[in-house]
Amino acid sequence: MGGIVSLGLPAAAPEFTTTHWSVVRAGGDRSSPAAQTALEELCRTYWYPLYVFVRRRGYSPEDAQDLTQEFFARLLQKNSISAAHPGKGRFRCFLLGALKHLLADEHAKAQAKKRGGGQTIISWEQDYAEEQFAHEPVDEQSPDRLYDRRWALTVLDRAATRLRVEFAAAGDASLFEHLKLYVTGKHGAPAYAATASRLGLSESAVKSAIFRLRRRYAELVREEVAQTVNDARELEVELRHLRSVMTT
Repeated sequence: MGGIVSLGLPAAAPEFTTTHWSVVRAGGDRSSPAAQTALEELCRTYWYPLYVFVRRRGYSPEDAQDLTQEFFARLLQKNSISAAHPGKGRFRCFLLGALKHLLADEHAKAQAKKRGGGQTIISWEQDYAEEQFAHEPVDEQSPDRLYDRRWALTVLDRAATRLRVEFAAAGDASLFEHLKLYVTGKHGAPAYAATASRLGLSESAVKSAIFRLRRRYAELVREEVAQTVNDARELEVELRHLRSVMTT
């Protein structure tokens, strides 16, 4: 479910609470267990945009895997949070700045077998990574742009997955499967009347269900983005960036 018709994100942000990234930033060099756990969760979520960036820079799949693992080794094991560029407080910018620093540092250094100390820092999904990369657009202007696009799609996919889980938990998995095309950017959503007939509902009931689905999806997108920023102001900036990435 990698896209949506319209984000439809509410203008007013809900009360801003402690997020993964704010916990990490508060930990600094002496990261607490909570900060380390939060950072590991963010890294597990957003490893693929980093891999895409490295691949688009011209590295082979094997070197891209090694470099991405080395990046996480430094980030998670060497308390390098405060040493890297903070990216104005947004985790997306911080990660890309830190990765660029790593690539510059590694350009004339150790052989791939020495990277990461031979340790697996994240659970690697090599087949998935290359299968997905093969479908990335070939006309992107830069690795940076592709990174941002894949970041945005990761946010949307996570929100869609959470939405699917919520419907399943409520016993509405079938309803979700019938309505998801009205929320995602994929073509081919049937007419409301056709869906209403399949579900045994009125057309107005289907329209109301789609409205609620879109609204909840937008809320989940906000929640996902919120985990990567420090405060409500940065949340709005990052949401605007996500909109622009998905509409250009």
